[in-house]
Amino acid sequence: MKVFKGIDKFIIESNTIVTIGIFDGVHKGHQKILKKLANQAKKFNLKSVVLTFSPHPRTVLNPTAPLELINTIEERIKSISNCGIDYLIVHPFDKAFSNLSAEEFVDSVLVKKLNTKKILIGYDHRFGKGRKAGIKDLQFFGSKYNFEVMEIGVKEVNNISVSSTKIRTFISKGNIKKVYSYLGYNFSLSGEVVKGNAIGRTIGFPTANIKISDNNKLIPKNGVYLISSILNKIQYHGMMNIGVKPTLNIKKQSIEVNFFNLKKDLYGKVLKVSVLQFIRNEEKFNNLDDLKNQIKIDKETCSTLINELNK
Repeated sequence: MKVFKGIDKFIIESNTIVTIGIFDGVHKGHQKILKKLANQAKKFNLKSVVLTFSPHPRTVLNPTAPLELINTIEERIKSISNCGIDYLIVHPFDKAFSNLSAEEFVDSVLVKKLNTKKILIGYDHRFGKGRKAGIKDLQFFGSKYNFEVMEIGVKEVNNISVSSTKIRTFISKGNIKKVYSYLGYNFSLSGEVVKGNAIGRTIGFPTANIKISDNNKLIPKNGVYLISSILNKIQYHGMMNIGVKPTLNIKKQSIEVNFFNLKKDLYGKVLKVSVLQFIRNEEKFNNLDDLKNQIKIDKETCSTLINELNK
């Protein structure tokens, strides 16, 4: 899959089949649509094109509204690449683009830039300035500009029964098993390892403190999680704590990972952590000894789960 950072950089002579969307999470429902796009491309001798946007349109159209996303743009690109797509265009969404009328978008983007002959789109898709145009308008423009609209109907969408909104709710509640069942892959967090307060080291559980690189990345609820990471092509398991360290009266949320059987200095490295299972809620203990004893129990719980995963 070739990735283009903007519509203006995309040049193609072949006819294409296109779909448009944010695809946050690239969950099983999205994957079904993207694989259908790839199959239709092969069937009709077309090139498959996915048009997505970064930043998220809401950051431009409603910048004060809170926004939490399942994927960073890098994660989204990687997941889309697994669906057999020929081209992905990540277009920088801005005010000028949002002000294109529906027909201007169809004429200047779909027809003249993307060379669209078929478009695969949801029945409730909205586009153009103010999102005023819908599927009927797109079908009208298809007749005018000679491309076919392949509608993903309400029945097909409902049959998928997976949505990014549901997944965000499960992540927020720490229901990691459900998240995996909807995504088809492990939810992950990525960021640079930075220096913390070194409390974990003093009680025998040194941690890597992760600073998440994307401010819009959705963080699971506070608590302890079983995790894994790939470092130099080797998988390491560990446990991650998300929270404010109530035992230490620290108010700022942090994300700390204690790896099992790994003693390397990770400061300054960018770490990707796959979240495998929720272990327990964050608790306030009477003292550091009680906290240390609970962490030992957490490690034993994680070790048991790892053994089950390896069977």
